[in-house]
Amino acid sequence: MSATHLVRHDRTRGVTTLTLDSPANRNALSSALVAEVTELLRRAGDDGDTRAVVLAHTGTTFCAGADLRDPPDPDALVGLLRTIVALEKPVVARVDGHVRAGGLGLVGACDIAAASARASFAFTEVRIGVAPAVISMPLLPRVDPRAIARYYLTGERFDAAEAARIGVVTVAAADDSDVDTVLEPVLDGLRRSAPHALAETKRLLTVKVLQALDRDAEALTALSARLFASDQAREGMTAFLERRDPAWVL
Repeated sequence: MSATHLVRHDRTRGVTTLTLDSPANRNALSSALVAEVTELLRRAGDDGDTRAVVLAHTGTTFCAGADLRDPPDPDALVGLLRTIVALEKPVVARVDGHVRAGGLGLVGACDIAAASARASFAFTEVRIGVAPAVISMPLLPRVDPRAIARYYLTGERFDAAEAARIGVVTVAAADDSDVDTVLEPVLDGLRRSAPHALAETKRLLTVKVLQALDRDAEALTALSARLFASDQAREGMTAFLERRDPAWVL
């Protein structure tokens, strides 16, 4: 196993696992983490011995969303999402903890996502004065529209079973099993599949997401930048860091 500053990676029987390992900020999407994951994904895509990629995490949080102290450039986040979607190898999310805001974009961009019963999810952007703009591109083509409207607009938490029901993840583990139990047949299937066939099949499945990225990336990155620079976002982020309610809460 080799390690980088924020991401650990190894390969076992053709599956490269990239493990987010930034406990200081709950694996939040800092500019450094986004750049590191993007580069490691590209290396895995070029690795002839890699059949599939698993995106995993240390600690109790898969990804806490954007790092408010060191947020990634919106174009860099788009680049990471596009790398996941366009990679010729299937990318599988292994979620065994909390996922918030931009972290859901990573899960949504993956081809398959499995979550443990202790995983929880929330689109918390509206609660700090912004919107789930960039991450909408991989999510809206794949998730139940009525459900995502509710969770986008309210910022409510939902559990792994609900995430599976609405299409945020592929499968949720039962209470008496762990996430690796439900991932085992998935990874076995990928190992048994021909590499060229996997690449072409993934290309069929990702057409709508890539269309959304091509069509909407410029407008949504501009929206994200505008909202993050707004007075409400400054208040929302300050309130979050100070562990208090923002001024607009009734």
